[in-house]
Amino acid sequence: MSSDQPSLPSGDSVCPGCQAEESLLLPCGHNLCQSCLQLCQLELGQDQQRCIQCYGRDLLDSVLKGLLDSLFKGQPRRVGSGSDLGLEDSKEGKDRAADGKVCAKHDERLTLFCEEDEELICSQCQDEEHKDHKCNSTEEAAQECKEELRSALKPLQEKLETLNTAKQNCQETAEHIRRQAQHTVRLIKADFEKLQQFLRDEETSMLSALKEEEEQKSRKMKEKMDRLGDEIMYLTEIINSTEEAMGSDDIAFLKNYKKTSERVDCRLQDKEETSGALIDVAKHLGCLKFRVWEKMQNLVTYTPVILDPNTADVCLSLSDDLTTIRFTDEEQQLPDNPERFCYYECVLGSEGLGSGRHSWDVEVGDSSEWALGVVKENVIRKEWFPLSPERGMWTICLYGGEYRPKNATSAPLVLKKKPQKVRVQLDWDGGRVMFSDASDNTMIYKFKDKFTEKLFPYFSNSCKRHFLRILAEKISVYTE
Repeated sequence: MSSDQPSLPSGDSVCPGCQAEESLLLPCGHNLCQSCLQLCQLELGQDQQRCIQCYGRDLLDSVLKGLLDSLFKGQPRRVGSGSDLGLEDSKEGKDRAADGKVCAKHDERLTLFCEEDEELICSQCQDEEHKDHKCNSTEEAAQECKEELRSALKPLQEKLETLNTAKQNCQETAEHIRRQAQHTVRLIKADFEKLQQFLRDEETSMLSALKEEEEQKSRKMKEKMDRLGDEIMYLTEIINSTEEAMGSDDIAFLKNYKKTSERVDCRLQDKEETSGALIDVAKHLGCLKFRVWEKMQNLVTYTPVILDPNTADVCLSLSDDLTTIRFTDEEQQLPDNPERFCYYECVLGSEGLGSGRHSWDVEVGDSSEWALGVVKENVIRKEWFPLSPERGMWTICLYGGEYRPKNATSAPLVLKKKPQKVRVQLDWDGGRVMFSDASDNTMIYKFKDKFTEKLFPYFSNSCKRHFLRILAEKISVYTE
């Protein structure tokens, strides 16, 4: 049935004309029986689809409009809600009163925006209360305010992008922590298998410590990701609500502009990367056998320096026992944590060395490019710079076939033979870093300085064919 034809009789409809129970539903929404409908068509014409009720209402509206036009002919008309004329129930009056476009005080349309008070006004408001204020049309003011909000949104959008990137980095770091923990667990189990059953209690203890650290650091990383997620949601809500406000009509936009602007003008603290986020693998794996030497002295080897994989450049591959360094062309997918070096193919020892004397031997073998020494903990790690004591680095290197100390002069060293093993000695109290051939203790070079903080062993290898290895020392156990 088409929309302009009467519907079938409704069971509970009554004709208002003759009170007949079987009436038809007309397109206008009123009910008439067939007889009354024919009478309406005789009165209004066959082409009319409305009833007498609709026709009477239209006729009354037309008469009222004619009277009002005659009454106010030649006089200025002002926009009103209709309440002054007793027309509160008219649809047009209700619409004007509800849309907020009429001044409540003067009953005139709001056509201006006061920049000083940041509010919508009419022309009479400007003449009375805002006479000395700068006022613009609503169209101009809306455009200016939208431009201000666009400028204010730009840093928030950039901040949102930064937070999303930070959250992605946290997710990648959390995954790396998980892989580190799994890999460390495998290595710990492998070593304990060699120590037989009577070492199982020690194995359980170490695994428990590792698990606790993994949970602690994973929990901290999750909390950080949750905080980033909350800030992302907060900024997203601000941006979405601001963009929604900017998409509304000028009057609604300007009425809420001050509140919207205050929400946009938020301050979030920049996130700072914190050190120590990764698993301290060296603590769990370093000198593992040495810690149980009382029971397994025949199997124990002690390495004076353990490498810290969290500081290693992405081009370096470390052995499972954290004593061997290999250079690889294929960069590893590792987090760019604050401890990790860039631009130098190097890695640090896991523990800082302070007061006293310290020594370790490094097998350099046939490696064609290497560097050894000690560095300060706060040495620059994310950019390239010349290695020197002034930069907190006391090192020697083999590069381009020449042995050189990394200092102001950096003149080539003349050696009688090519060392296969280099001994590094640190006399922290005496302020000396010495390098010698471990095979015969022949001095290669010596730095003299004054140390005020802990120093970390430094290792660099950029030779693709050969590795560097920190040599283990044989331990003898004596009891009294």
